[in-house]
Amino acid sequence: MLSLTFEVTVNETAYAQVRVDLVDLHRVLVQSELVVWTAGNVSAKVGDGHFLIKPSGVAYERLTPESMVLCDLDGHPVEAGLKPSSDVFAHAYVYRHRPDVGGVAHTHSTYATAWAARNEPIPCVLTAMADEFGGEIPVGPFALIGGDDIGRGIVETLAGSRSPAVLLRNHGVFTVGASARDAVKAAVMCEDVARTVHIARQLGEPLPMEQGDVDRLYDRYQNVYGQ
Repeated sequence: MLSLTFEVTVNETAYAQVRVDLVDLHRVLVQSELVVWTAGNVSAKVGDGHFLIKPSGVAYERLTPESMVLCDLDGHPVEAGLKPSSDVFAHAYVYRHRPDVGGVAHTHSTYATAWAARNEPIPCVLTAMADEFGGEIPVGPFALIGGDDIGRGIVETLAGSRSPAVLLRNHGVFTVGASARDAVKAAVMCEDVARTVHIARQLGEPLPMEQGDVDRLYDRYQNVYGQ
């Protein structure tokens, strides 16, 4: 049973739909080959003080709308049931310090994580990167799983960056967005460009892009592209 405080800040129908959407978005991670076994997670903010996140260690094919864990912005579950992802405190830290963020995704996708293992940002050498990330995809510090150090690394690394994605050294990819869908899209795009730039570097040094062109491409994609 939801608390009265939660009921008055979130439409019940919309809340139920977020649970359904999260199941679908976790399937996108699998279909896009961004995760293996039970690694990775997606969360979505609901109302002003809560978010839903994948339960810890549950296989993707077993996820249901009801299995998503409701937490407060300190990362603590507010209902009895499954335990939240071990990354819950990282997600909570992001939501507390980035009120513009409505969704967070985390993957260990192969190519992007290879860049993270080298502690190397992905340079902006593709129009698709300029469109989605507005520049390079930055690399953040190493942090152990279980506390909010990962969240702090995400927030600090993305400060002043237009990128919705960050590579955490020796770990993987975290992405943020206005919605959970936006965060998952950024994770899919991050792996795509990480693979392409990696392949390009096997053939030679990729050509840099002019900053003015990056800025114009980013503005067009963010403000003009699409319906």
